[in-house]
Amino acid sequence: MPFILALDQGTTSSRAILFRDDMTIAAIAQQEFAQHYPASGWVEHEPEDLWQTTLATAREALAKAGASARDVAGIGVTNQRETTLVWDRLTGQAIHRAIVWQDRRTADLCARLKREGMEEFVTDRTGLLLDPYFSGTKIAWILDHVPGARARAERGELAFGTVDCWLLWKLTGGKVHATDATNASRTLLFDIHTGAWSDDLLQRFNVPRALLPEVKDCAADFGFTDPLLFGGAIAIRGIAGDQQAATIGQACFTPGMMKSTYGTGCFALINIGDRPLRSRNRLLTTIAYQLGGKRTYALEGSIFVAGASVQWLRDGLGIIKHASDTGPLAEAADPKQNVYLVPAFVGLGAPFWDAEARAALYGMTRNTGPKELARAALESVCYQTLDLLEAMRADWPKGDATQTVLRVDGGMTASDWTMQRLADILDAPVDRPIIGETTALGAAYLAGLAAGLLPEPERFADRWRLERRFVPALDKATRHVKIAGWRDAVRRTLTSN
Repeated sequence: MPFILALDQGTTSSRAILFRDDMTIAAIAQQEFAQHYPASGWVEHEPEDLWQTTLATAREALAKAGASARDVAGIGVTNQRETTLVWDRLTGQAIHRAIVWQDRRTADLCARLKREGMEEFVTDRTGLLLDPYFSGTKIAWILDHVPGARARAERGELAFGTVDCWLLWKLTGGKVHATDATNASRTLLFDIHTGAWSDDLLQRFNVPRALLPEVKDCAADFGFTDPLLFGGAIAIRGIAGDQQAATIGQACFTPGMMKSTYGTGCFALINIGDRPLRSRNRLLTTIAYQLGGKRTYALEGSIFVAGASVQWLRDGLGIIKHASDTGPLAEAADPKQNVYLVPAFVGLGAPFWDAEARAALYGMTRNTGPKELARAALESVCYQTLDLLEAMRADWPKGDATQTVLRVDGGMTASDWTMQRLADILDAPVDRPIIGETTALGAAYLAGLAAGLLPEPERFADRWRLERRFVPALDKATRHVKIAGWRDAVRRTLTSN
């Protein structure tokens, strides 16, 4: 029985999941790595940490299943998006720590470019907004702050990549410098209409073309691993950014289907078909996937902090020992206290896009304790999802708001309390699949599709299975009061007020 190896490189950990050809899981391995915060609003990763934890978990998963390189039909890679690396093409050494998608150091540059009227041009070409979230200004920052980097980039001595591209380079021993269309579409440098790097954007962001990787379909030939890594060469056949991979894993192949992934952040995508749609509500238009040269687009809402707020309760405040403690605490919270956490630790994402906003707690009294803080942290994710859903409903006139069903995945979905509260706040059903590892599943599907092991998307969608549906149970009056309190809290937090 052939296996498919999915490498899921996330913001706080790297995981490897070995799938059988029927998409059941044979083995899982995971390792966390250090987060670095060198200044307020800055977030960095050591590039070698990303690589070494990926390599170690891949080897561990293979060992757990008793599998060797010859048993693996292909590798699929999925990754934290927008995180930016620049490295030396000759030595393979990064010239700076990876600047993480959460990092806000280029907020001033983005603000200046907005004042110069550049955002309209950028959005028209890329579907994105001028925000530090994306890779383009991160690349420029590295080139301008590492001595000699810009001159070396102009000479073609350096390479840029998002995390998928960095891992591909390392996996192939420096033989392949490539990415896929979904990751390219998150850089501020890629024209999503033509499916190519934009010379106009490169010039405006002052990024040399010589830095850039080749862009391929999500299911494609990405080369072979160095035989020394796994005791034999393995074909790398699929790449997609983590949120697009989850969209694929959730089988959202039909326009109007929606998924939301709850990890460090929260990312909701709705499939809008083969034509890009300009959002009127500050959502992103992005490439959902590209297969056979054909692009499918999505509207996306990005929440910067979801599970990270639970990490803050654990690591920052020390009021919980495990993430799983939050659900029972929230359930036991005082229902008479309306405590709100606006988790703008690194600014607010869609639909507000306020890079300067910072986290705030509202409604606390002397009786507020760990239970109420846990509930506020979990509810903040639900309220932010509602903000995204309402923006999507306004942008997507073909959708029937009364028929919205949200497919969910990610670590937070293990909490029944959180998923029930999500359904209550959205006033819509929430579907949790049997296979919760949908990001890795999407990457594995792409590799299996390219290897000829798995069927076309429409037939693959038939394999999606529901584990539990959460239906709204909160009375309308309570829901209205809770949402009104959230909106007041956000209004008070926004720096534009």
